[in-house]
Amino acid sequence: MGRPSRALLSREIIARAALDVVDEHGADGLTMRAVADRLGVKAASLYNHVTGKDELIDDLAELVNAEIDLTPLEAPAEDAPVPGGHTAPGGADWRAGLAAYARGYRAAFLRHPNTIALLARRQVGAERQLLGYDTLLAALGRAGLAPADAAEAAAALDYLVLGSALETFTAGFTRPAAEYRPRYPALAGALEASAERGGAAGPGAPGLDERGFDLALRLLLDGLAARLPRT
Repeated sequence: MGRPSRALLSREIIARAALDVVDEHGADGLTMRAVADRLGVKAASLYNHVTGKDELIDDLAELVNAEIDLTPLEAPAEDAPVPGGHTAPGGADWRAGLAAYARGYRAAFLRHPNTIALLARRQVGAERQLLGYDTLLAALGRAGLAPADAAEAAAALDYLVLGSALETFTAGFTRPAAEYRPRYPALAGALEASAERGGAAGPGAPGLDERGFDLALRLLLDGLAARLPRT
């Protein structure tokens, strides 16, 4: 007779279950008991693999950050020159590489927005997190930014990406634009114009969140370009 079937645990399996719990129930729903229940085991079994909730959150951060594509930032085999004398991350225009990275970064946290509350004010300690920041700062340095400017650029990018993943502008305005007009005519006009630009009629102006992020990203890249030394 074979051995009775039982759940096989590992740190990764436990972390993925924790991520599922946070995705479905929010940051406040993450407890060792909730993760154990999802895996069909006793909470005590988890402590054979993780020391507690803090370590579990570190493992969860590792999983989410592993979804962020770093290849747009990576150095080419031979650094490629671009107009202006700057080195391009990934062998292309540095702006294109940074924009692709930022969009991938945002996409990862749009898939897991509830993790932002867990990670945003937490010490960066997961290996993949540290690798991501190191890769980003190296790419910004190759583009021509001084180290202090690169640090500020990385912080600004964090604010933009995580803020836009956490908040949706359009969800705050679900009424038809005309209903805002009597008391808030500028708001009504802007929502109507945005809906027309997005090719959609009705409330919510689909696509406005994405267009707002792209505008902010372009403005950030313009600001970084202005800090590059001219050669």
